[in-house]
Amino acid sequence: MRIRIVGAGAMGRGIAQWAASAGHTVELGDVRPEAVKEALDFIASMLDRAVAKGRTTAADRDAAVARLVPLAEPWAAGPAVELVIEAVREDLETKAEVFGKLERALPASAVFATNTSSLSVTRIAATLRDPSRLAGLHFFNPVPLMRIVEVVPGAATRPEIPVLLTELVEGCGHRAVTVADTPGFLVNHAGRGLVTEALALLEESVADPAEIDRIARDVLGLRMGPFELMDLTGLDVTAAVIDSIWQGFRYEDRLRPSFLTPNRVVAGLHGRKTGRGWYAYGDGASGPAPESAVTGDADRPVFLALAGRPETASYEEELTASLEAGVRVERGVGPSAEAVVLVPVWGTPVSAAVADGGLPRERTFGVEVLPSAGRRRVLAVTAAGDPAAARDARAVLARAAGGEEPYGVSVVRDTAGSVAQRLLSSVVAVGCSIAERSLAAPADIDLAVTTGLGYPAGPLAWGERIGAVRMLALQRALHASTGDQRHRPTRWLTERAALGLALTDPGTSPADCLG
Repeated sequence: MRIRIVGAGAMGRGIAQWAASAGHTVELGDVRPEAVKEALDFIASMLDRAVAKGRTTAADRDAAVARLVPLAEPWAAGPAVELVIEAVREDLETKAEVFGKLERALPASAVFATNTSSLSVTRIAATLRDPSRLAGLHFFNPVPLMRIVEVVPGAATRPEIPVLLTELVEGCGHRAVTVADTPGFLVNHAGRGLVTEALALLEESVADPAEIDRIARDVLGLRMGPFELMDLTGLDVTAAVIDSIWQGFRYEDRLRPSFLTPNRVVAGLHGRKTGRGWYAYGDGASGPAPESAVTGDADRPVFLALAGRPETASYEEELTASLEAGVRVERGVGPSAEAVVLVPVWGTPVSAAVADGGLPRERTFGVEVLPSAGRRRVLAVTAAGDPAAARDARAVLARAAGGEEPYGVSVVRDTAGSVAQRLLSSVVAVGCSIAERSLAAPADIDLAVTTGLGYPAGPLAWGERIGAVRMLALQRALHASTGDQRHRPTRWLTERAALGLALTDPGTSPADCLG
């Protein structure tokens, strides 16, 4: 295929390298001719590195470079061009101007694709004489390494075009997911679950960014915590995406932005690129400060106030077995005067357990029951907690069984559920919301999130690991405890819990029943 790429910046050059390496002839144009030369030099250097690392051969490198065709101007005549991929700046008027010139210069048979990440594909297409020839083809940076591409049909896109684009993407070695033309498309939309809930936890002073990041990494198994991720991406970019998706979905509570971000953006606290964000960078500082040392009495006895609910019984059994292997766990109807009391929480605050169970408020604390992806536990402290007792409870939780290295123990403010439960619930809820709106197929949601965001599981598969019934109990408890609509269960989850269907199961649609 002969492909023309308009825009020789970071995305355009990455797309050009990807397509040329896969055997396609690639024309590369930009309004700045020097940008084309810089892009070609950059691509050659990237291919040289691939040869040095043994990922490609010198012959394949030379063949890919030979397939790159520099253009004097991006809208030159091109009767043989079959596909145009636009990768210019994210501005509707700019993209409309580019496609208008291309429409006049290229044959009607050429398919147009926009690499927009946030603009409506339908609105861009509407500026053309023939809007049916355009679709979205959203790549992620760096293109050669991020092996996922969103194919986004506009409202008027011809049905054969998404098929053609999917075949192109997969023929070049990437995975394609078809996504509805909605704010954020799929990956950016799905990513709001983690970041918006992390900001909500910070708003409520549940924990500081470093503690939330530790829990996200060590309990949930994420490669990077949400605040580390915002610093890497840039808070200016993240905040703009959050706002645009929230507005685009007509102020959906589940996607609600934080009041914390606008002032930080104005102050230039964007993250790594400005030297300071949620963390400081440069001059010897990089990322969060080290975790505080454990200083309490690990020999203090523990009383576990188990709820015995079916949805948490197995988690409570795991916690009990782990503690009994390393610390002194009391048995009986109530705690001794010496024991610290640990309450396994599932969507409810520790304060409610203190009131309902008549537990000693100064020495009763919450403990996370989600199985940890690393060696970390989470201790929740109420406003009535005694600091010395909390230090002892932290030391008890840090003591691991079998003489292994001790656990890290995060200390957070009491909240409904816990940090890990709220983050996970939000990730799953946003994924379920995407599925129930039919914005993408369940398998594509999970594929896009694991590939594009690097999560250990897609939101639907992750929720399925926990179990639909258990997830529903968590979200109902969060919603009832807080009254916040952001925690309300989705129809997708509620229905599948009732029917015994997997969250990953697309289920039967009315169309399936029409013969």
